[in-house]
Amino acid sequence: MNYLSVAEMAKKWNMSERTVRNYCANDKISGAFLTGKTWNIPENAEKPERINKKSDEPQTLLERLRAEKKSSLKGGIYHKVQIELTYNSNHIEGSKLTHDQTRYIFETNTIGFEDEAINVDDIIETSNHFRCIDYIIENAEQRLSEDFIKHLHLLLKSGTSDSRKEWFRVGEYKQYPNEVGGIDTTLPEDVTREMKALLKEYNAIKDKSLEDIVDLHQRFEVIHPFQDGNGRVGRLVMFKECMANSIVPFIITEELKMFYYRGLHEWDRVRGFLLDTCLTAQDNYKMLLDYFRVPYK
Repeated sequence: MNYLSVAEMAKKWNMSERTVRNYCANDKISGAFLTGKTWNIPENAEKPERINKKSDEPQTLLERLRAEKKSSLKGGIYHKVQIELTYNSNHIEGSKLTHDQTRYIFETNTIGFEDEAINVDDIIETSNHFRCIDYIIENAEQRLSEDFIKHLHLLLKSGTSDSRKEWFRVGEYKQYPNEVGGIDTTLPEDVTREMKALLKEYNAIKDKSLEDIVDLHQRFEVIHPFQDGNGRVGRLVMFKECMANSIVPFIITEELKMFYYRGLHEWDRVRGFLLDTCLTAQDNYKMLLDYFRVPYK
C-alpha cells in the first residue's frame, strides 16, 4: 500500500495541513499511523465528512488547557503541564521535592510525606507555582506588561519565608543589587527603566517568533528584576508568550539545565546554544502534544 504525507493529502483533499493532521490525531482517517513525528496516510483513504464545521476546527493547546482546568479533568494535558512545568522549574532552582511529591501535592492538595524533612518553602512555592500556571492559562492573550510580570512574582513568593523579610519585596522589583552565576545584573535603581524598554521593544514586534521570545527571556534574566524568583517567573513568561503567539511551548528539564544556563550566558555571542536547547525541549513537548492529541502548527 502506498502512503502519502500530511502535505500531500492536504493538497489532494484541498484543505489545510493542520486539518489533516487533526483528523489523524483524532483517528478520523482509517489506517493512518505515526512514524516518529510523521503521519503516514493510506493513498486511498476516504476523506472524513465534515458534519459540523465548528467541531472540525482544531482545538488549540490553550483551549484544551482551559477546558480541562474548568472541568478538573485528571490525567490530561492540563494535569501533565502543571506537574512537569512546576517540578522542573522549581528543581532547577534547588527545590528538593521529588517528581512524585510534586504530583502528590497537585493531585491531593495535601503533603503526606513521612519520615522525611521537607523545606516548607519548597512546598509553598510548589503550590504557588500551580497558581501561576492557572493565571497564565486564564490570561495568556493579555499583553505582556510590568504589572503582569509582577503579579506572577506575587503569586509565586506569597507566604514564603522570603515574604516575611522586611527588605524582600513580593510582587515588586528588588531593593538590593544581586548577581546570577557570578555575573552582575541591573542595579535596582535602573530596573524599572530597563524593564520598560525591554517590554516596549518586545511588544512592538508584530509577529513574534520563538527566537523573539527566547531573546526576551535572556534579557529578562540579565536584568534580574526581582530579589529572588527570576528564573521561574521568566520561564512562566516564556510559556505564556508561546501560547499567546500559537508557538509550541516547552519545559526546561533537569537534563537540559546546564545547556540552558550555557545558552543564557553565551546568548550575545552565539544564539544557537540557547535556541537549540529550547528547540530540543520543544520537540519533547510536541511528543506530549501528540500523545494527548492536541494539534499544533
